[in-house]
Amino acid sequence: MSEPRESLTDPAAEAASVALARYYRWHARLYDSTRWSFLFGRSRLIQAIAAHRQPRRILEIGCGTGGNLLRLLRQFPDATLIGLDLSADMLAQARRKASARSAPITLLHQRYDQPLQLDTPLDLIVFSYCLSMINPGWRQAVAAALRDLRAGGLLAVVDFHDTPSARFSRWMALNHVRMDAHLLPHLNGRCQPITQSVRPAYGGGWRYFSFIGSKRND
Repeated sequence: MSEPRESLTDPAAEAASVALARYYRWHARLYDSTRWSFLFGRSRLIQAIAAHRQPRRILEIGCGTGGNLLRLLRQFPDATLIGLDLSADMLAQARRKASARSAPITLLHQRYDQPLQLDTPLDLIVFSYCLSMINPGWRQAVAAALRDLRAGGLLAVVDFHDTPSARFSRWMALNHVRMDAHLLPHLNGRCQPITQSVRPAYGGGWRYFSFIGSKRND
């Protein structure tokens, strides 16, 4: 059964984006000092990408304060990197980091609910703890990524998966995170899987997943 399609002008998606940008207005300065205890698997995902490809054109959706962009640049120093985020406050932090390191990174301030339609298609698009926060709109983001990728390009995702604790799930929902194990099946349905895993965090208090798949040519 196909999943319901979200409108590109969905007012609920627009309202959610505004709320998320407001949320990160207050969290941008604290993000790097607090989120390290939650955001597992990002370095491992980049290493797994490098084991399969050496992408030359990379886009990260929800790049936040830019830490993962710098990891990507260290792993792929010859690549052209683009970071996109809907929070101007998070991008201000990313811009400072890139400038301090003279890192050649392009930063875009916008939602990702439709393809960028760049002149040259991308080799790799990364979502790092981003898709679980796009509610509604995550299906549109995946669809947009597949249109921005070249044939055979890679989609790489690391994100929250699920939790056995209803209390923790409610708390995460207050922080705009959905943990319903809904992303991984959708990614497997839209891409040709290359590698994926689901791992426990904090003794199984929740699980996170990583996924790398290629754009199908059909």
